[in-house]
Amino acid sequence: MALKVLSALDNARIQLYHFKAIIIAGMGLFTDAYDLFCIQPVMILIGRVYYEHGADKYRAPPDVVSAMVAIALMGTAIGQVVFGWLGDRVGRRRVYGIALMIMVLSSFGCGFSFCKERGCVLASLGLFRFALGLGIGGDYPLSAVIMSELANKMTRGAFIAAVFSMQGFGILAASTVTMVVCAIFDRTSKILPKDPTPLEPDIAWRVILMVGAIPAALTFYWRMMMPETARYTALVEQNVNQAARDMQKVLEVPMRELIDQNPVHQNPQTYPLFSKQFFHRHGRDLLSCSVTWFLLDIVFYSSNLFQSQIYEPYLMDKEHTNAYKEAFEAAKLQAIIAACSTIPGYWFAVWFIDIIGRVRIQAMGFLCMALVYLAIGIPYDIYWKKSKNQGFMVLYGLTFFFANFGPNTTTFIVPAELFPARFRTTCNGISGAAGKLGAIIGSVGFLWASHKNDKSRSGSPGRGVKEHDDYNGYPDAIGMTASLVLLGGVCLVGMVVTLLFTRETMGRSLEENENDHDDDDEPRELRFGRYHSGTRILIASCCPNLR
Repeated sequence: MALKVLSALDNARIQLYHFKAIIIAGMGLFTDAYDLFCIQPVMILIGRVYYEHGADKYRAPPDVVSAMVAIALMGTAIGQVVFGWLGDRVGRRRVYGIALMIMVLSSFGCGFSFCKERGCVLASLGLFRFALGLGIGGDYPLSAVIMSELANKMTRGAFIAAVFSMQGFGILAASTVTMVVCAIFDRTSKILPKDPTPLEPDIAWRVILMVGAIPAALTFYWRMMMPETARYTALVEQNVNQAARDMQKVLEVPMRELIDQNPVHQNPQTYPLFSKQFFHRHGRDLLSCSVTWFLLDIVFYSSNLFQSQIYEPYLMDKEHTNAYKEAFEAAKLQAIIAACSTIPGYWFAVWFIDIIGRVRIQAMGFLCMALVYLAIGIPYDIYWKKSKNQGFMVLYGLTFFFANFGPNTTTFIVPAELFPARFRTTCNGISGAAGKLGAIIGSVGFLWASHKNDKSRSGSPGRGVKEHDDYNGYPDAIGMTASLVLLGGVCLVGMVVTLLFTRETMGRSLEENENDHDDDDEPRELRFGRYHSGTRILIASCCPNLR
């Protein structure tokens, strides 16, 4: 029998506190995206300041760029596992503020980055980027689970997606702040392209990084004032009355609808994490969430890091522009993609997630991304590389639209809905950490693999193509065509995994989702029916005799 406080949460009307929780939790995701995706224009400025001389003039070496990206992602993966585990052991609220404080302090630390010598600056920046990743990693599972445990079952997906959509605004804010800072510094310094790079750009990139701490810092007080979620208090701490009192403080629900006269003692399952019984009950879900998030992040982070090559034909030559204008133009193109493609994708997901369902949106997103990658990848060398136009940018933008109106949003939502309360943030963190390992493969492996020296051209080398065996400092590899086609293949694998292994959670309470595994005597047909229609359709088309 369900506790009244949990039933009240599942059936509560939409209230002001729900929107307040979206803002409080969303500011963490806003800061996450700002800090992770502002690194591209920042590295342009760092390249101008600290790599003014050498073979790759005005460009930070590929190993430095890769290290700055990978070290933050590695910190994120570790943070997701550690804070996910702590969220189940000591409570969501108690560690929620700690993750935010780490993000705020490390954002400021990235800007201060000690010393003025190149090696010392990069080492301290890497250290603070790792710490920043820890805080970002902690924010992922806690934000998703807190929102899932506060929302009602009919609009839960939309609320969690709305929290996640703040990432899009974070990316747009990173681009906007970069443009504003660069425009101000450019106007005040009035440096010419051929002038030696002054010291001011060394201040500009620090300002860009430190601004990211402000939105998170503004919500710190409200985050610390949030009560513990009723589901954690009632189901993990076994304090039903306290759960009811906490919910009474924030939701307009009569106390009589929250308090059970004779509350049924909720006997939590005694099996430990990663036990045989755990894998029997939840192994399939954990595998599905981890693998789909892993595959998605390979593609998603590759797309973001490919921007340096995608945008190159639209940018001025480094020899004919100064540091500020180069970073400004890169940020402007990033802002256009965010405003026209990334943010609309997030909000399409918010609107349709509780209408279409998680599984269908995730499978559809993977499929559409695969088709777009194949469309720009197969003819890349023979058409797009020589004739990049608005059509190419539209197709490129669609990869972000269908990522966000697809698996980038659903992989954040589903792990927060499938697992028991006492394992919820841990399993969410494990799934997210798997995703960040995929992000490292995408942002480092595919970034290096996508470069290929075009020796087939007759005459002098093209713009950006050098006489030696590398391309902008990257070794000769498989090139963009093969990389884009491979990413399309990764998307197809993600679609198949989604259809075969991912369970639909739309319109069901969190307790229904976790108790699905408890009735092993249920008839096979009913157990099969609980899995989404996508799997039934796929199996029925391949094996019509199976019913």
